[in-house]
Amino acid sequence: MEYVENKELEEKETKSIFTDMLKYSPSKICGMFGNVITLPIYTNLFSTEQYGLYTVSIAMLSFLCIIFSDWVGLAGLRFFRLHQLEKDLPKYLTTLVMILTINMVLMFGLSFLCRHAMYSFFHVPFKYFLAVLVLIIPVAIRALLQQILRAQLKSISYSIATILNQFVTIGLTVFFAKFFHLGAASILLGMGVAITLIDILLLYQCDILKVFKFQKVEWKFIVPIIKYGIPVAATSLSAWIISQSNKIIMGGINGFTKAAFVGVGYGLTMPILMPLFAMITVAAIPRIINMYEAKIDVRPIITRIMGYYILLALPLIAIMSLYSMDFTVLLKTNAKFYEASVLVPWFSFGVFFLGLTDYTTLQYHLANRTDLEFIIKLVSGVIGVVLNLVLILKMGLIGAGIATFSANFIYFLLSVIVVLPDFHLKLPKHTLLRILFAAIPTAILFVLFKTSAISLAGGAQFFVVLFTFYIIYTLLKLKLYKTAD
Repeated sequence: MEYVENKELEEKETKSIFTDMLKYSPSKICGMFGNVITLPIYTNLFSTEQYGLYTVSIAMLSFLCIIFSDWVGLAGLRFFRLHQLEKDLPKYLTTLVMILTINMVLMFGLSFLCRHAMYSFFHVPFKYFLAVLVLIIPVAIRALLQQILRAQLKSISYSIATILNQFVTIGLTVFFAKFFHLGAASILLGMGVAITLIDILLLYQCDILKVFKFQKVEWKFIVPIIKYGIPVAATSLSAWIISQSNKIIMGGINGFTKAAFVGVGYGLTMPILMPLFAMITVAAIPRIINMYEAKIDVRPIITRIMGYYILLALPLIAIMSLYSMDFTVLLKTNAKFYEASVLVPWFSFGVFFLGLTDYTTLQYHLANRTDLEFIIKLVSGVIGVVLNLVLILKMGLIGAGIATFSANFIYFLLSVIVVLPDFHLKLPKHTLLRILFAAIPTAILFVLFKTSAISLAGGAQFFVVLFTFYIIYTLLKLKLYKTAD
């Protein structure tokens, strides 16, 4: 199909997306800062062993959520508009609730039947195992309600709930740790109480009780959800293998203390960078889905938004990697965890390519071919596990970083190779060229700092180099724009 560009429509939709970004930005920026303050609080509050136990427990939580709950919420987002147009939302919502309830029952049953295998795999004590299972219930409800809010384009409500969830969790965790001395269990308990309160707020915000009423469920409602959701769950599980298996493998080989370093490396990158980058996708994807359902060629708008993502992400990650130790110190991470700074370049560039695939794999979601996304991510995940096993044994901590980066890059590369008909994207060439030209003087400034020709503290250097890049980029864009005129 011919690549159809409609500048007027692109400008209109881009403006709408940026408007939504502004509405979502408080939740994402506060989420980012919440994760920034969480790292020093938790690394100073808990020992390396306890932090490692928390890291592995959260990995177990995300593993079970992927299989039993997250994909139901994503299906809720994908088909909400369709059923809203067809005026059968009550049946659709009944179907989602029924599937989620069955999944929770299955999760408890299978978890207890397979508990010994799970103990061996995750190496967590029984009380943590039980706490994670209970925690999944409010987490699953939150996942579904948040996706419904996104489908309703209630960005401000979404932001309020997300911000409250972040800071109430931190406050409750500190309270339980200081007054009850529960160790890493304080975090799980704080999460459980906070998310339960947020679920009540979300029910009010999305007004779902006004629409929801139990109806007879028909297979025509179930089949599309299953067909879309199961591959999404399998794909997310493959992503879990890429991003979380290193913690499990490191913990199995070297114990919770070494797993804690992987957890801190992860905390320095993924939870800080992804909320920032998600400001674009959380606003863009619902509108792109609506455009696609309206039979509009969405490729030009995806290309444009992808260019904005690269402009936001690539310079930040490159400079953060160059100043990895300064960045670790800047975040007030406890000194006993400084060794984790070696993971920052590998994990951060892994995050960059993982974020980039949100755009290159959007084709599979629009065409309901999430099975293809599952296959390419599974291949990447399997390669990631093999590399983790080999490289952690041979290279230790840095081996986990190299393996994680490699798996994410392979996933991105496969998503570029496996392209559906009529979904070929163009590169944002002008954005990439301006980034390249702005990077040259920025690199010279970095070298001057490193050779001590100019003296500034490491943290100050980080911000000066970053701001220098964006100033030069902006000047280049204005100059080229005037030249074009």
